[in-house]
Amino acid sequence: MPIPTEPIGSIPRPLELIEGMQQFAAGRITRDKLASLYDRATRDTIQRFEATGSPVITDGEQTKPSFVTYPIHGLETLAPGGVTITFADGHTRQLPLLTAGPFRYRTYADQFLVVAKQHARVPVKQAVISASALSLLYPDSGIPDYSRDAFREDLVNEAACDIRRCLSQGAYNVQIDFTEARLSVKLDPTKQLLGALVDLNNRVLERFTPAERKRIGVHTCPGGDMDSTHSADVDYGELLPSLFELNVGNFYIQLASEPDRGRVLRLLKQLVKPDQKVFAGVTDPIDPRVESPEEVRDRVLEAAEHIPLTQLGTTDDCGFAPFGDDTSTARDTAFEKIRARVAGTKLASEALGV
Repeated sequence: MPIPTEPIGSIPRPLELIEGMQQFAAGRITRDKLASLYDRATRDTIQRFEATGSPVITDGEQTKPSFVTYPIHGLETLAPGGVTITFADGHTRQLPLLTAGPFRYRTYADQFLVVAKQHARVPVKQAVISASALSLLYPDSGIPDYSRDAFREDLVNEAACDIRRCLSQGAYNVQIDFTEARLSVKLDPTKQLLGALVDLNNRVLERFTPAERKRIGVHTCPGGDMDSTHSADVDYGELLPSLFELNVGNFYIQLASEPDRGRVLRLLKQLVKPDQKVFAGVTDPIDPRVESPEEVRDRVLEAAEHIPLTQLGTTDDCGFAPFGDDTSTARDTAFEKIRARVAGTKLASEALGV
């Protein structure tokens, strides 16, 4: 079997879709018109994804407002003023605050999967947001008649439902986006916050059988938005031991943009369990330069020196446009990088005789 390769999720949206989303928000086009733009973007994304030769694809998250807030988009019990995430270039993203319970998702990720599978000819994976990220919606001041413990129980139920619905709809696998993990170490160097986030996600994963968890993975990176990151300055060594306490079968690890990949790979070698796979990032979505297949091949061969071949896969460091308004990476560039990842992984497989 050749070395498996998978994307993370998002692809930059066509300019006509971004403009259409803005026009809809301003009341200048109808919902039906926006829906037609979504459909056209999704179809084009899947066609171009398949043209790269990628054996597994996504819908590019064309209709998600963001990879974080899709479950709560339009929820009536939200207010502004939540956790603010600051990126290295100074720009910020802010979460809303929950104002009342019970907490329920408004949208589940399987609705994106169902549409994608109607158009795709190859397996489709589905990304979901972590329960830990959405736990940040609960205000420090609390909510009258709705305790934090009650919120977390509702949140675990909803996050587990999100994953199960995707598995039931035939997702190739389900990827939990846990990009706040590295950031949590920056916010709390004692790592108590990180430990609490891992524990919460494991409460979700307890709802699944060992066989089901083989089809579930977790993605970590230092954030990737508008060509900037929020936690690349955090030592990976402070995160990875806790990350591998998660009861999942697959780990999608940002690696291409790491300044000392060898050190991280040596640590991964110590942490990965025999029943787990490591998908090493071999392309950097933030770097506008498109990696050559040979460059990708060499990164795979480097990873293969530390990770057993039966447990090694490749991926992109991060999604290419995880927020709906991100235009920092060209759509064509994203597909060129994916094509290089696929081709480079094939070259590495041939070199390794697998």
